[in-house]
Amino acid sequence: MTVKHSQDAPQQTAEQGVSITLPDGSQRHFEHPVSVAEVAAAVGPGLARQTLAGRLDGQLVDACDLISSDASLQLITPRDAEGLAIIRHSCAHLLGHAVKQLYPQARMVIGPVIENGFYYDIAHERPFTPDDLAAIEARMAELIARDYDVIKRITPRAEVMALFRQRGEDYKLRLIDDMPEQAAMGLYFHEEYVDMCRGPHVPNTRFLKAFKLTRLAGAYWRGDARKEQLQRIYGTAWADRKQLKAYLQRIEEAEQRDHRRLGRQLDLFHFQDDAPGAVFWHPRGWTLFQQLIAYMRRRQQDAGYVEVNSPDVMDRSLWEISGHWHNYRDHMFTTETEDGRALALKPMNCPGSVLLYRHGLKSYRDLPIRMGEFGKVHRYEPSGALHGLLRVRHFTQDDAHIYCTPAQMDGECRAIIELVLDIYRQFGFDDVRIKLSTRPDNRMGDDASWDLLENALVNALEGMGLACQLNPGEGAFYGPKLEFVLRDAIGRDWQCGTLQVDMNLPERFGIEYVAEDGQRKRPVMLHRALFGSLERFTGILIEHHAGKLPAWLSPLQVMVLSITDGQTDYVNEVAQWLAAAGVRADADVRNEKIGYKVREQTLARIPYLLVAGARECAAGTIAIRSRDGEDLGVMPLQQALDFLRQHTAAPDQAARQQAQQARFQRLTQTMAVEHE
Repeated sequence: MTVKHSQDAPQQTAEQGVSITLPDGSQRHFEHPVSVAEVAAAVGPGLARQTLAGRLDGQLVDACDLISSDASLQLITPRDAEGLAIIRHSCAHLLGHAVKQLYPQARMVIGPVIENGFYYDIAHERPFTPDDLAAIEARMAELIARDYDVIKRITPRAEVMALFRQRGEDYKLRLIDDMPEQAAMGLYFHEEYVDMCRGPHVPNTRFLKAFKLTRLAGAYWRGDARKEQLQRIYGTAWADRKQLKAYLQRIEEAEQRDHRRLGRQLDLFHFQDDAPGAVFWHPRGWTLFQQLIAYMRRRQQDAGYVEVNSPDVMDRSLWEISGHWHNYRDHMFTTETEDGRALALKPMNCPGSVLLYRHGLKSYRDLPIRMGEFGKVHRYEPSGALHGLLRVRHFTQDDAHIYCTPAQMDGECRAIIELVLDIYRQFGFDDVRIKLSTRPDNRMGDDASWDLLENALVNALEGMGLACQLNPGEGAFYGPKLEFVLRDAIGRDWQCGTLQVDMNLPERFGIEYVAEDGQRKRPVMLHRALFGSLERFTGILIEHHAGKLPAWLSPLQVMVLSITDGQTDYVNEVAQWLAAAGVRADADVRNEKIGYKVREQTLARIPYLLVAGARECAAGTIAIRSRDGEDLGVMPLQQALDFLRQHTAAPDQAARQQAQQARFQRLTQTMAVEHE
């Protein structure tokens, strides 16, 4: 490795010994200031070739940075998470190098690291095309092949401004204006190209070989749609080509599973500009949506919830009391009536639930009260953030609010956690992680209340033997929360359900209950959503199952197919009979070859295909096959119905029926004893 030191690095007035402590506790001693790269070389040539930066006393630094006093040092390689981020950030600079060579008039804006990659925003006179993207990627590969060193220089502010002014990089000058306290800045040179950054960056382009430019998009300066539009080039970069290949395969798989694509193919829903950020549900998609609601309604009923509904439009004063007006106003749709009242479409269901609780005095005997609501909420999301079902402006929440005494809080938290994990398992999500988000800087309430609420969540998790990841400062403004993160079939994480504990909204709205001693006290309020947004959860489900939804969820569970016109009446009768028995069935009696119909209905992800020819029609039987091509045999109609009922029943149905039967028997026995 060729080591290039910063030209403006402070010089030592006298040589002094430096002692470096490595992560394994071993120490290396040097008679003079030493760079991170030189420490790596002293450890061994293999490590020296892999070192791209260092963590010096906890701070990331470049491989060329000098260490002039005793310190602890971790050498960063591509195997480290920090190393991967450095590779990606350096790839963004390499992208700038290629763009400026191919399109000298382009002006570079910002190029940050994002999950799995990077992007660069660029001001250019015309939109880039896919051909431009290919040309930029090819030029990046040529630059990497030069194996050039990346040079770092700490440069005085005035010189940095003069340099970018000379190069016509006005966006860089605007960024410098945002940093008035910076007297000097880091410049990184990729041959003739220069960019400004805190760093660190790779010492040489040989670390950047495993990259790929992925797509083009539009962007706005500072993310503001009122400002000038920019071009955004996205890319990904990895430690080696094997990792890159695996990632690109995951991306290809994700594209095949894209719920927007499958939504069109399976005729579930669509979007259009007449209602931006809102879903037009087709009959099959709406059937799926209603199955989710019906399932959750059953689970909540069995768990002791009552279902309520609150208005969609409420007065501004309500949102001021709740704190949403101050904390969430930019995301709310508002209007003003002719008499000057400000009204808002609800972005949350919480205030409406509080008003329902407040209607009538409650006793400790009434608690806990568990109110569930499938509430429509409306949130203004920037148009660039909208993404199919996953990010919309109008959606339905499976919201619930539990009002309980402080003594009941732990048991209620545990019951919710147990419920959410069981529900996710029934939808095919076995890998669920829990995150604990604690008090944010902008919050309601005192520290004592937050201590109590945060400890309640921690104690509930510990009591259930569940681990969690801590997210400091990420709680809601009114209380800490648990977030439930699902990992799907191709390894992607989705944050869905939440549980929040809250003593602030009860205080602000003045809700009470009469305690056992006759005193009036504030209840604790638990905010709980398990699906979160039903629209978003539907999109996640479609992608997780690649459109092959479990049979109990599938909008259409059975398609009955005729082989010739001679079976039309029989097939129609069978489909109607199955539907009357509670199986979602339809008939395909088109004048098409049976192979064509089977292929088409298989592509439609119908779980079971029932085929009738002359033999089945005469015998009163039906041939059954699965959408995966498994031949399940020929069955008499009643046997086929029994089979389909068993294999299309919701996973909670059997347990629910057993519980209902047991409860009925207990009540029957109690009534018998009482009337003896």
